[in-house]
Amino acid sequence: MSITEDLMRGKAWIESALKKGGNTHNFKDIVDGVMSGDFQLWMGSNGCAVTEIVVYPNKKVLHVFLAGGDKGYGIHQITDMHDDAITWGKHQGCIGMTVTGRRGWKKILEPKGWSEQFTTLLKEF
Repeated sequence: MSITEDLMRGKAWIESALKKGGNTHNFKDIVDGVMSGDFQLWMGSNGCAVTEIVVYPNKKVLHVFLAGGDKGYGIHQITDMHDDAITWGKHQGCIGMTVTGRRGWKKILEPKGWSEQFTTLLKEF
């Protein structure tokens, strides 16, 4: 399957996750980012995730900023991608991964060695 076909197959998952994530991006932004190589699309049979490599002055990390999937199984599909994403990130020179998402991710990711570093809050006006 081509990357364009994967994006179209994951469109509903991506758009649903974008709505829950504060509307920082739209679907076209994700498509443009994936096509340019700035974002990476991780597709599974029941869900997908979008990552980006973030380069700080003292480290480089693979950041998961979007994840979505079928109701009931999507979250498991996404965590199934965990080890492959870590391996890929290491090959890109990343020394870690970060994730932005709802607090429920803490419960899901703690068994895989993740810990909560900080919580992001927002006040819109």
